[in-house]
Amino acid sequence: MAQGEVRAVLKGCGIAIPEVEVDNHMLARVLETSDEWIRARSGVVTRYYVEPGVGSSELGAQAARSALADAGLEAAEVDYIVCATMTPDHYFPGSATLIQQRLGIEPKPAIDLRQQCAGFAYGLQMVDALIRSGQAETVLLVGCDVHSSLIPFPPRSWQVLLGRQPPPAPPEEFEWNSRFRHLVVLFGDGGGAMVFRAEAGGERGIIGSRLLGDGNEKDILYVPGGGSASRPFVDAEMIAAGRTVPVMDGRKVFKLAVTKMPEVTRELLAEQNMSLDDVDLLVMHQANLRINEAAQKALALPDERVHNNIQRYGNTTSATLPICFHEAREEGKAPEGAVVAFVALGAGLHWGAVLLRV
Repeated sequence: MAQGEVRAVLKGCGIAIPEVEVDNHMLARVLETSDEWIRARSGVVTRYYVEPGVGSSELGAQAARSALADAGLEAAEVDYIVCATMTPDHYFPGSATLIQQRLGIEPKPAIDLRQQCAGFAYGLQMVDALIRSGQAETVLLVGCDVHSSLIPFPPRSWQVLLGRQPPPAPPEEFEWNSRFRHLVVLFGDGGGAMVFRAEAGGERGIIGSRLLGDGNEKDILYVPGGGSASRPFVDAEMIAAGRTVPVMDGRKVFKLAVTKMPEVTRELLAEQNMSLDDVDLLVMHQANLRINEAAQKALALPDERVHNNIQRYGNTTSATLPICFHEAREEGKAPEGAVVAFVALGAGLHWGAVLLRV
């Protein structure tokens, strides 16, 4: 690094996990599945859901408060907010200004990113650009998603799932819920945040990033209904047909993820004149444990240099990278000076990697 070069240095991180823990046996109350079926295909054992009415901005603000406390900073010191989410509280506005409001911060720039599971990686690149360019001094980066809001269970099924009404779910609901089992068993709610500050002359901070997008792969993971391509934007028929629920080609997603994530990691390291030997910790998006195990094998990294926690939280989309890093850091896997590679792939298609020296 050139003498005096400014970098975005990580000062603190925090997470927000909802209180409602849902294990695989609970899901089996309302759809055709089992603990063995879910574990074998995804590695997920439990996930957490918010109570009805809790939006992503609330989780984002909780995580942000923890990150600021970890950094020893006041919310008023933040001069830019970047929020990655695919489940904002409202269609518009996004969640960034709602987080700003919840934190009691004076009006400041606040921007939302919609790169789905790659959103936090894109956010890291934006933080780097904001600080290197001098546009910001202290940036709060938040990833928060509430996937339970997208799960199409009828009200009775929710009550049965949570043990608030006796099982089973009505047969017609059980059949409807089972139609989406390959999706609903994967996802959870959560929030994660990091605080970065501009510092010059040191080795710590965001080193570099390589991010890519390709609309040619849109059809492997998208929501067919509910959007400006529909008129009206959404209607009862669309909902009844299940067209507001994501469509996913699981095999294609798996193939691309286990190819693209190792590939982009190697490309970024080469750009920085670094190698996998320089990476102390790999933090991958937590979409599927089988994907991450295959990507780890492709990169030939030992278990002690990789951290996965999808088993506990499921796929929390924009929150997976910060939650996973937070846990790894608490376990001593990312001490000061460690080089961490963040890598993700998500709908769009979006994918990429970011290098950070803690």
